[in-house]
Amino acid sequence: MGVLSNGLAPLTVSANRIVSTATGAPVLLRGVNRSGMEYSEPDEEGFASAAGISRHEVRWICREWKANILRIPLNQDWALNGRAGRPAEDYLRDIDRIILLASTYGAYTLLDLQWLDAETAFGSGRQFVSPLPNHSSPAFWTLLARRYRDEPAVLFDILNEPHDRLPNDPHPLPHHGGGFYPASQRRVSPLEWQPWARKLIAAIRAEHPAALVWVSGVNWGYDLRGVPMDDVPNLVYSTHVYRNKGETRAEWAEAFGRLALGRPVFAAEWGGPDADLDWGRRLASYLQELGMGWCAWSWADKPHLVTRYAPTRFGDLVRSRVG
Repeated sequence: MGVLSNGLAPLTVSANRIVSTATGAPVLLRGVNRSGMEYSEPDEEGFASAAGISRHEVRWICREWKANILRIPLNQDWALNGRAGRPAEDYLRDIDRIILLASTYGAYTLLDLQWLDAETAFGSGRQFVSPLPNHSSPAFWTLLARRYRDEPAVLFDILNEPHDRLPNDPHPLPHHGGGFYPASQRRVSPLEWQPWARKLIAAIRAEHPAALVWVSGVNWGYDLRGVPMDDVPNLVYSTHVYRNKGETRAEWAEAFGRLALGRPVFAAEWGGPDADLDWGRRLASYLQELGMGWCAWSWADKPHLVTRYAPTRFGDLVRSRVG
């Protein structure tokens, strides 16, 4: 039981808060995204050190930055079928290793379905974030839920950023019931996303009934209007907030803030370049007022929080608000 979790408490939700299952005490999760596992090939020994996820780095994030959660974007195909000619179990052991490292330093791991694979581009510009899951996604979550059903340190983010199909995306949107939407269908509203979300949640809960599950909004994860499913227990609703999505408190309130008054809402991504620092301060204050947890983007990719462990100016802002 919990061999990777180092005694971290199981979590659940109560009203609009994440709480300890045992005590009911609120648990405010704040940390960073550590990308790399969705795109990095293994090194010669088969580990994810090509992604730079080392013990030193995790210790630095958790001890120096005081993070108590790491969000780890994953690649569905590699978890199911392996990568670079290596079996899927090698990739899964890399995930195990990251979970164990994070929990060693007191942090939960939020596993995020970021890429379906490393080959399918959804539109030009090598855009690998899919508008919706595909028909292998339930198997992906069944696999991970079964593997981590006894690990309280592991949390589940079912799809990174549901979004409208791009104008130059040649791939039709997969229908949750099988097959595909008509080729002319480009919109991904809650009507298209919510049935998929239910399907992925059901796959997880069939293996891990107590799993704490994150459900993103539409419009690249930002907009949670119409997404909540009050008949499904133990969900955290996830927003991704960047300056191009919303700049004012009124816009944030509309997209996610009002929901956060009654249900658990978590900013699974927020961040920006140093030019967005004033915007970032206002957003950080708003999230603080709502008592929301979050994971800033990104420790490893643009917009960067650090350069060789030295924080950017935006990284300084994030670091000052984590603990």
